[in-house]
Amino acid sequence: MDVLEAMNWRYATRQFADERIDDQQLRQLLDAARLSASSYGLQPYRLLVIDSAQTRRQLLPHSLSQQKVVDCSHLIVFAAQTDVGEHTVSRYIDSLSTQRGQPTAELQPLAEHMQAALAAKTPAQRLEWAHQQAYLALGTLLTCAAMMRIDACPMTGIDAAGYDRVLGLAQRQLTTSVICPVGRRHPDDDAARLPKVRADYRDMVIPLP
Repeated sequence: MDVLEAMNWRYATRQFADERIDDQQLRQLLDAARLSASSYGLQPYRLLVIDSAQTRRQLLPHSLSQQKVVDCSHLIVFAAQTDVGEHTVSRYIDSLSTQRGQPTAELQPLAEHMQAALAAKTPAQRLEWAHQQAYLALGTLLTCAAMMRIDACPMTGIDAAGYDRVLGLAQRQLTTSVICPVGRRHPDDDAARLPKVRADYRDMVIPLP
């Protein structure tokens, strides 16, 4: 399947079948999200995979009672880090040094540049930036899911604070950005048969001189 065919195939799944994605496919999908673009490569978010039916039932009241949260194969929560700071950069620089074989001293100018960029933001701005990075990963996951014929439904209509409480995210210095149930579409989900409605190419794309 080419990418445009995949994007036409995907839709926001409203009803999931009682079918699990196998572990290998799930790992591949999560790895794709892990490899997503991220500002400075800092990846100030984490991917939480909620498999427990009991936990998902606890999350249902914080999801506008949308049953897909319970019925999907796996529920993925994109959670932004709330403690973005110097240690975020230090961790990245250490990883960069190890993986590319560069002494940390050579990477100091880069580290200082990133530190200054984060220091120029207020705590609220750093958190908003972290949420934005999580959305980049969500976009990658949705595209790769479509290419793999895995159904998905990004959801922002949730009580993020409720998710944080149920999942104990404050203790992990995380907060919920967006969630995405994944699985297989139910044959009775009529939404799968509806024509996709998107802006026309000529309306969406504006060529400038």
